[in-house]
Amino acid sequence: MDIETDFKPLMKSLGHRFKNESLLHQALTHGSLIKGKGKKKRLADYERLEFLGDRVLGILIAEELYKRYKDAEAGQLSRRFNAQVQKSTLADIAKQIDLHKYVLISEELRASGGANNPSLLEDCIEALIAALYLDGGLKAAKTFVVKYWWPRFDAEHAARKDPKSALQEWAAKGGRGVPSYVVVEEKGPDHDPEFTVEVSVEGCKSQTATGPSKRQAEKLAAKLMLKEVSNG
Repeated sequence: MDIETDFKPLMKSLGHRFKNESLLHQALTHGSLIKGKGKKKRLADYERLEFLGDRVLGILIAEELYKRYKDAEAGQLSRRFNAQVQKSTLADIAKQIDLHKYVLISEELRASGGANNPSLLEDCIEALIAALYLDGGLKAAKTFVVKYWWPRFDAEHAARKDPKSALQEWAAKGGRGVPSYVVVEEKGPDHDPEFTVEVSVEGCKSQTATGPSKRQAEKLAAKLMLKEVSNG
């Protein structure tokens, strides 16, 4: 898939027809296509847009939560916020819009399955939000976010504490200090990494877990620790 790909179906999913399609191209361009010897240096990858998109998504989600849940305490709002901006949510939405079909990456990376890498797709979702914002203002970005995020607000898990927060609260109540997370192993190629993390809490048996990102591995390790202490 090259730079001449037809993005009309994607723009339909985004709910916006780009005036400046170069922004859309940039939001979908991975560094493997432009970095290194012989690469197309005239292009720009999605990293700067990802930075902006993360902030645009954050303000849209935070504002809606503040308006929607008028009686919720700050902690409850924070949990709902984290559920909406976490990487797994972005990856789910990327699947909904078949984003893997449109990402622009090197032939080598595509051949090894890089277009389906959740981490890459998560980054592209944030970059797309920034591209929408820059091309059509906050209204364009919000149209996309409303379509795919709003239905998730009332999901059963949306206000649930994530395992790391729950473990930290449990440890604090027991006077056990703050849980410690250490990456004990990191392997795999850049497009498909694997992290193994160990979590330790004073007076408890440490637990390890493996995931496709450091954050995910930490959550899984915390979940194992919570299960261990609840059975102990």
